[in-house]
Amino acid sequence: MDEKAILERINEFIEEEHALRRAHERAETSDTDARQRLRQLEVALDQCWDLLRQRRARIAAGQNPDEARVRPAGEVEGYRQ
Repeated sequence: MDEKAILERINEFIEEEHALRRAHERAETSDTDARQRLRQLEVALDQCWDLLRQRRARIAAGQNPDEARVRPAGEVEGYRQ
């Protein structure tokens, strides 16, 4: 996935997140369902941002950005801990 595709994916996830929050505010979705999907979106966004950072770091280091890979959720989510 190239940088443009990653950024498009990020924008899609953000749009879905905003739509989900609006639907939840209007009580069109259950609290449990909304929280679960928001968590999934958060993880997916973190993975996309991580992949984008990997690609950019590889470019800066003179390496092939196409060798960057999506890391497992547990690894990406564990950065802050």
